[in-house]
Amino acid sequence: MTIKAVVFDVGECLVDETREYGTWADWLGVPRQTFAAQFGAIIAEGRDYRETFQVFRPGLDLYEEREKRAEAGRPEWFGEADLYPDVRRTFLRLRAEGLWLAVAGNQTVRAGGILRELFTGDVDMIGTSDDWGASKPDPEFFRRVAEAAPFAPREILHVGDRLDNDVFPALAAGMRTALIRRGPWGWIQQHDPAADWSTFRIDSLAELPEVIAAFNAAEH
Repeated sequence: MTIKAVVFDVGECLVDETREYGTWADWLGVPRQTFAAQFGAIIAEGRDYRETFQVFRPGLDLYEEREKRAEAGRPEWFGEADLYPDVRRTFLRLRAEGLWLAVAGNQTVRAGGILRELFTGDVDMIGTSDDWGASKPDPEFFRRVAEAAPFAPREILHVGDRLDNDVFPALAAGMRTALIRRGPWGWIQQHDPAADWSTFRIDSLAELPEVIAAFNAAEH
């Protein structure tokens, strides 16, 4: 089967989260470099990134802390300037080639609203974990993606930066996968032998039109 749909993860796939994690360090009163170092160490150990917050503030409830930030006028936020520079042109090229596009990630209701402001009209579907009540790597999340796409799972390419949250569950759902090497997970997990399980390994979204075209030509 050829690839007819491309579904993009959000953080470190479309959105550079460097600035946002920096604002969390500021909120917690921790030097940004220290926060980043602890963040990377926890990822390298295969632990949940949210444990980073517990190191600096034991017992912190991340959901409640997000609300406190919003009430203080310092909500989590991202915008056009936080998009990786290859995002817009890749979307345009893939759309021009007739591919169905979607954005789906573990995001809050607030983040979902921002995504719709940024991408409505550019993609065919935007879905978040808060919309669906299921977070990656839960199979339910990928079932919802498959239900939304008007194609068979094997015709869907899921693009993300993580093995645990993107590649493994998308493969289990029967989808093709593209692992992008950028952001903390992309760089830390790049030497894991399981990275080769992905259909494609890329360093930029700009590579997708060519690799998809070559794959589809080989399938015919």
